[in-house]
Amino acid sequence: MIRTLFSPVIFLIHTTLQVFNLALWGGLIILLGVVKLILPAGKVTQVWNSLMHACLFSFGRFSVLLIRLFNNISIERPIDGRLSKDGWYLIIANHLSYLDIVLLIEFATNRIPAPKFFLKKELIWLPFVGLGAWALDMPFMHRYTKAYLEKYPEKKGKDLETTRASCEKFRHVPTTVINFVEGTRFTPQKHQLKQSPYETLLPPKAGGISFTLAAMGELFTNVLDISLLYPENKRHPMMAMLSGTMTKIIIDVNVIPVPALQQHSTLSEPEFRTTFQEWLNTLWKNKDNRIKRLLES
Repeated sequence: MIRTLFSPVIFLIHTTLQVFNLALWGGLIILLGVVKLILPAGKVTQVWNSLMHACLFSFGRFSVLLIRLFNNISIERPIDGRLSKDGWYLIIANHLSYLDIVLLIEFATNRIPAPKFFLKKELIWLPFVGLGAWALDMPFMHRYTKAYLEKYPEKKGKDLETTRASCEKFRHVPTTVINFVEGTRFTPQKHQLKQSPYETLLPPKAGGISFTLAAMGELFTNVLDISLLYPENKRHPMMAMLSGTMTKIIIDVNVIPVPALQQHSTLSEPEFRTTFQEWLNTLWKNKDNRIKRLLES
């Protein structure tokens, strides 16, 4: 009751501190990224990248520390399987809020390698986030519409080429690649508009994740099926968190094998996409059931 009463004040103070935390670590990462441009390739660059990743992890830790400070909250992280900082992981996660990204960065700290997000090209201009992601070698994707590809057929396959070129940087150092396969944040309106067959999820899109597996599937140690839940603040989790009324977060992690699907097998490209989409739909159905059980418990 008291937190609800003072939520406007909490929102102002908490938001200011979160922005300062982002500006501090984001600005430092950008500065280190500029210096990296003049460094010789090799071990020096690898050490420099480790320093930049430490800044990324610090951003996540301090952000979650602020969340705990301003919210009477419990954060549960059940993990079904074993994790290692020396492996390569592909995270497939649902997407409910911008808060998801912060939580996944903090979760990765001291558990798995530094996470890399595939970002929309337009986000390069987002203050601190865009240039910080560039400095950390995160891939920026330019999605072409079907109509655009019909007009400019030479652009077909460019996304895959971009993904492969970006993933080449991940081959020599353990890396975590994160993909929000729904393509957008979940809302009841989007759920109804897309006529989703799942109760708690939007339909998954196979394009981005299939590109990633085609580019570096042989490197991945495991796929991490992560379900993010805000059981008592479903409608506006970001606002609830900033206002001090967030009470519970669940980061459910299911460690599963990498699918034995290769784009360059005997299957044609349409057959591969169909087969891969079937695998992803099965995963998503199991995920939907898992989330429902967690919410019920």
